[in-house]
Amino acid sequence: MTKLQRPYAQHGQSPWLDNLTRGYLRDGTLARMVADGIRGVTANPTIFAKAIDGSADYDEQFSSLTAAGWSVEDAYWELVVADITVALAVLRPVFDAADGTDGFVSVEVAPELARDTKATIDAARGLHQRVDQPNLFVKIPATAQGAPAVEAMIAEGRSINITLIFSLTRYAEVIEAYLSGLEAFTAGGGDPARVHSVASFFVSRVDTEVDQRLEAIGTDEALELRGQVAVAQAKLAYSLFTERFSGPRWQRLARLGAHLQRPLWASTSTKNPTYPDTLYVDQLIGPNTVNTLPEPTIAAFEDHGTLACTIDSGVQDADEVMRRLAAAGIDMDDVGLTLEDRGVAGFHESFQDMLAGLAAKAHRRTRR
Repeated sequence: MTKLQRPYAQHGQSPWLDNLTRGYLRDGTLARMVADGIRGVTANPTIFAKAIDGSADYDEQFSSLTAAGWSVEDAYWELVVADITVALAVLRPVFDAADGTDGFVSVEVAPELARDTKATIDAARGLHQRVDQPNLFVKIPATAQGAPAVEAMIAEGRSINITLIFSLTRYAEVIEAYLSGLEAFTAGGGDPARVHSVASFFVSRVDTEVDQRLEAIGTDEALELRGQVAVAQAKLAYSLFTERFSGPRWQRLARLGAHLQRPLWASTSTKNPTYPDTLYVDQLIGPNTVNTLPEPTIAAFEDHGTLACTIDSGVQDADEVMRRLAAAGIDMDDVGLTLEDRGVAGFHESFQDMLAGLAAKAHRRTRR
């Protein structure tokens, strides 16, 4: 058993890869990583932008599409769908063996839709119809406008990865959207066993933003909290998960076959080099969770990560960290909204830069 297989085998946590490139699909890298313990894949506009801009693997297909009259943006989505389709096939054995709890590949709706509920619904439905595979997750940002889109998609029986969650307040809204969507789906005669979801709770970016605010305050009390808040908030998110997915409301859905909406720890590479490079892996291991990891974090965990169930330990300490943070004058809802805005803007910028790069390629081809 590899070390990467042990979080799932021993503690019920699924390690997923936070990357997808055509090179990995062509040379067997993704298949090897799955054999070593990776149980799912996540991607976002920034990941696809880096993949497309960073290699010539997409040039031949892109040239063929634009020569056939496809627009640059339509050609981009065709490139994405091609990669997602192959990755879904690689992960399908995991999906089948896990009875649909793992083996997913995630693709995100266009980032400019993050503030438009109806457009998000249309785009998510369109992706599910275009890539008609049971182990596809369509990612919807957890904005105020995204939450009702999540509920609508779950109510249609579609599997959704809710991304860019930065606060407990927003996480509670995401859980409610899932439960309400399931209730609507089952009320219409739908089988909830075919619906899956994860809630992608971002971690390291929280410490980056909060640490900057603590340093601006500058008191000894504030500075002592640096590097503690992201893990503390994630532990409280897990407590919220266990609370909401229990009791009569959830039990009724579970009896009908509904699946838990597992917390997924995202943004788990350590941004501050003074912090341990496995901080957001070691401290967040526990049952019914996912941790999506970039390759350097996987390598660090395999080399020197600590394997133990940690997600439900130190919850009282986490409460105390958040109490002290509030006393220092930091509002975590404001932190969450700031990071949400920044995340949406970052994905939008990557998406637009990538489209501009593809447009330049298309222009150079037409001038030859």
